[in-house]
Amino acid sequence: MDREFLIDLFADFGPVTIRKMFSGHGISADGTNFALSLRAGLYFRADDQTIPQFEAEGSKPFQYQTRTKTVTVNSYWQLPARLFDDSEELAEWARAALAAAQRAALRKRPKVRKAAKPKVSSKAAGKAVAGRKPKARAAKARKASRR
Repeated sequence: MDREFLIDLFADFGPVTIRKMFSGHGISADGTNFALSLRAGLYFRADDQTIPQFEAEGSKPFQYQTRTKTVTVNSYWQLPARLFDDSEELAEWARAALAAAQRAALRKRPKVRKAAKPKVSSKAAGKAVAGRKPKARAAKARKASRR
């Protein structure tokens, strides 16, 4: 599927951003990726709330083959083929996929970054080794500047 086809396909859903990803395209709205267009088809983001809808249609989760095994990605399910002819219903499924992607983003905890250690110049490091503490050196410098 090319970019123009995907843009037309999601016309009833609203504006989407399409970017190259893997061997196809990633499709996002409002900065959230909710669909993948790959050689094997179109896959929508799914979760516990939407997977039953895909199962009822006979859809399968995204799978790919490595050298040693088949990997199943349960968070993306193949869009039923009948929806390619019904743009209004496809838009409903796309909204549900976007909601599933947003729920998944909320469940992810933001990574806590450790505060960076303050950099110590080699000159200051040498004085610290010589027995002076950086705070004492700063206090001595302030006293000297007051005189």
